[in-house]
Amino acid sequence: MLNEELAFTPATELIELISTKQVSPVELTELYLNRIDRLDSQLNSYLLLTRDDAMRTARAAERAVVRGEELGALHGLPIAIKDTQMTKGVRTTYGSLLFKDRIPERDSTVVKRVRDAGAIMLGKTNVPEFGFSGTCENRLGEHGRNPWNPDHTPGGSSGGSAAAMAACLCPLATGGDGGGSIRIPASFCGIYGIKPTQGRVSGYSGLNVAAMPNTFTQPGPLSRTVRDSALLLQVLSGHDPMDPTSLRVTPPNFLAAVDKEIKGLRIAWSPDYGFATVDPEILEVTSKAARVFEELGCHVEQPDLVLDPPIIPHDKNPVYDAFGPLAHSDSYAAYGSYLESHGEQMTYFARDHIERGARVTGVEYARALGRVNTLKARMDDLFQEYDLLLSPTMYYTALPISEFTDDHPDWTEYPHRYVNGTFTLPINAIGHPAANVPAGFSSSGLPIGLHIVGRRGAEETVLTASAAFERARPWIQHRPPVS
Repeated sequence: MLNEELAFTPATELIELISTKQVSPVELTELYLNRIDRLDSQLNSYLLLTRDDAMRTARAAERAVVRGEELGALHGLPIAIKDTQMTKGVRTTYGSLLFKDRIPERDSTVVKRVRDAGAIMLGKTNVPEFGFSGTCENRLGEHGRNPWNPDHTPGGSSGGSAAAMAACLCPLATGGDGGGSIRIPASFCGIYGIKPTQGRVSGYSGLNVAAMPNTFTQPGPLSRTVRDSALLLQVLSGHDPMDPTSLRVTPPNFLAAVDKEIKGLRIAWSPDYGFATVDPEILEVTSKAARVFEELGCHVEQPDLVLDPPIIPHDKNPVYDAFGPLAHSDSYAAYGSYLESHGEQMTYFARDHIERGARVTGVEYARALGRVNTLKARMDDLFQEYDLLLSPTMYYTALPISEFTDDHPDWTEYPHRYVNGTFTLPINAIGHPAANVPAGFSSSGLPIGLHIVGRRGAEETVLTASAAFERARPWIQHRPPVS
């Protein structure tokens, strides 16, 4: 039997141990499955375990190592897959009762590339319905919970992946980010997560349906170290003819970026994007984290930055006022046909989100696109002067699940827990890469994250800065109570 401590080893180190025959993929897979059996009843991070398939794949991986075959970049490594990513022959629910029995016929491109690289799928991780919110709630079962305090949410929509990653119930996990869905749970759970440049990773779902707009969403990795995310991002990146928005350029060497020097980088720090009200503890922790880059030889300044377009508030959150028409319309395009026949099976938030999309006018949609263009120009101006933009990832720490209720008969604004993409959603709108790095903890012991945003196409710079911060202020030694 393997030592339990091996579960806390970075994925890149585990792969080296596998390839040099020091660790068996079979034993490693058993180790994580046993940890899931013992701990996940406290977290509900997995919606489904693929135990038998995982063990079959692990045995085949072990035979390949013994025979000295050429090994893929993730060969023999167990991995958790977000349940909004289609898995051939394995139930994929999108966190919805509507799809509780769906067995896809094809893998998404993300899953195909992970499998082709030799990874072993442990199971499908918990998500909010359709991945619409920054929480981890649906009607398939219990809420996903945070390993730092199970009475609190892990965030979302990649909440199950983040919780499993933080609790070391997997060594690597996939996520997706349409408004903060990698960075929000990474911040809440105290791990690393990077949203790539729009189009860097294929968004092909595996479904044989008419092409739908993909204004915001980008798949990406969640991990405990920056190097682990760089490895998975390398595997996932590259052009895919199945995704018309997929970038046609050859991906950079993301792993090499982790070891580069950051001295001399010009960095902008914004505590509020010009409009956000941020918890004082978060401001204190993230301000100190931003100053670490001065210690590392970077030039850090606080420009007069205002990212919200000039509009009249409706939902009392400028970010959602600006981009809500796009997000809601995209949701209606994808799921509007289910409203009449299956609306009563949806969570209140999912139904409300889609219904809002049905009411968006062409004028509102066009104006929202105009706001995106305005924001892109404003950020292009900023990145003429700076290499990176820093901010808090979230303006509050993980909320208690006791605050969650669907008892909102007449919403005029979203409940607090849903309006949590203040710092993240604008970056989805403009398509830039951005990451969360663990920056510290609140007085109640909940993680706080620092948001690192780069130029469009500059994941290398984001990874380089993330890794430099990780070396200066390491976080992997911190383990949550549920681990």
